[in-house]
Amino acid sequence: MTLFQEPQRAYPVSEDTLPLAARLRPRTLREIVGQSSLLSENGAIARMVRTGQLHSFILWGPPGSGKTTVARALANEVDVNFREFSAVTSTVKDVRDVVKQARDERKLTGRHTILFIDELHRFNKLQQDAFLPHIEDGTIILIGATTENPYFTINSALRSRLTVYKLEALSIEDLSIIADRVLDFFHEQPGAEKGHYTLPENVRDSLLMLAGGDARVLMGTLEAAKSLIDEESEGKGGEISQEVIETAMQAAWRVYDRTGDAHYDTISAYIKSMRGSDPDAAIYYLAKMLASGEDPKFIARRLVIQAAEDVGNANPMALVVANAARDAVEFVGMPEAQIPLAQATIYVATSPKSNATVMAISAAMKDIESGRNYPPPLHLRNAPVPEMKTEHGHSEGYKYAHSFPGGVVNMQYLPEEMIGTEYYHPSPRGKEKAVGEWLEKFRAARSKGKGEGQ
Repeated sequence: MTLFQEPQRAYPVSEDTLPLAARLRPRTLREIVGQSSLLSENGAIARMVRTGQLHSFILWGPPGSGKTTVARALANEVDVNFREFSAVTSTVKDVRDVVKQARDERKLTGRHTILFIDELHRFNKLQQDAFLPHIEDGTIILIGATTENPYFTINSALRSRLTVYKLEALSIEDLSIIADRVLDFFHEQPGAEKGHYTLPENVRDSLLMLAGGDARVLMGTLEAAKSLIDEESEGKGGEISQEVIETAMQAAWRVYDRTGDAHYDTISAYIKSMRGSDPDAAIYYLAKMLASGEDPKFIARRLVIQAAEDVGNANPMALVVANAARDAVEFVGMPEAQIPLAQATIYVATSPKSNATVMAISAAMKDIESGRNYPPPLHLRNAPVPEMKTEHGHSEGYKYAHSFPGGVVNMQYLPEEMIGTEYYHPSPRGKEKAVGEWLEKFRAARSKGKGEGQ
């Protein structure tokens, strides 16, 4: 049994066919970028390797932060067997089989077995409980990886036997180091002298931000970008432009599908079907995701976002229904949770649509990011002590809207430099139509300088 024992395959697998992230995966803890609190000389995991005192633990962190890499590198540096499987596809029988192999191996050679479980939170309580006696008697050293909070998703009996180590999303500096490694790898490949891949500084900065702390996305994007450039230049290389990065980013998400069932294509179709008011298509894609083992909490989060992004104030109850479905998923669990998810999906799909809310916040964020970042007028500022008002003018002249007819007062709320700016443009659909009519009258009255009570 090798450290990285693979199931027998019906066909040979060349390393060249593996994703770039797999080919460049660090083999030792020292090669890993980031997570210094755990991997530095005095870090908890580095100390385990140095002392040889291994214990079971959970690696909790966002996608692409290095959970699998840390587990494999640890196993590479100690004299143990390493077995790995995913909680998405494994069963209690798989657990029993690996425990039996681990027990036999320990009797024959005295070597321990590290069992690495990806997506540990996907195991139900029965499956999680199956590990308990084997962790306690030392048959296996369990390393679990999860993107979900283990204090909520791992049952207390198992969690009490595991140390939780939290991994952080990689920093811009960490991702920059990985980007350099990828570019060096491109230039070291056979025939690389024929081409050269350049990454302008502004495009590099954009890529590092878009990767969102996820090394897998960064590497997958660069790999897809190289393929796009090779296709255009016939292998002669070229500049990795912003346009290429944006196209490659979409491909990278598809390549690193965690469910193996066209995850991002299906969730995209689900969202667009609800946006297009087709409840039949939306329900079909919901069923497709649930049948493939998608995390219902992920679907519920998308529902909540959808209700605000594409329905908004055209039907404010959509957000209430979506949040209720999210709560029901947590409270009821699968398989019954599919019913409130379906109800909310149909409700959002059949609601009148408005993207006025997302357009408003997007426009305001764009202004802030472009430098239009001004302080509020003095009369709106806080005055926690009287001197702030009398000596600095904070809150001076503020008018309490509820004291005026209609609860509306003609007063300047935006900074002086932003007067006249309008972000929110209600749609003429659903309940937002009435909001738009009211707002139009209010804005017209204010532009004419009419007094209180308009």
